[in-house]
Amino acid sequence: MLARRPQLQERLTDQIAASIIEVLEPKAVMVLVEAEHMCMAMRGIRNVGSRTVTTVVRGTWQRDAALRAEIMSLLKG
Repeated sequence: MLARRPQLQERLTDQIAASIIEVLEPKAVMVLVEAEHMCMAMRGIRNVGSRTVTTVVRGTWQRDAALRAEIMSLLKG
């Protein structure tokens, strides 16, 4: 629904977080979007396979740096 048209990955990540908050009303939300951009592969730096990662953190995880670091370490693990 949110990615029907071309848009910035950062905006898309934020819109996903906002939608989750609106519908589920959670205490905390973290959205991580990892994408390969065809513009980087086909023109520009011509780096095939390079990925861009964007994150958005809201609620409890936004205010607590230690908790946010723990969540990020679990995602990387």
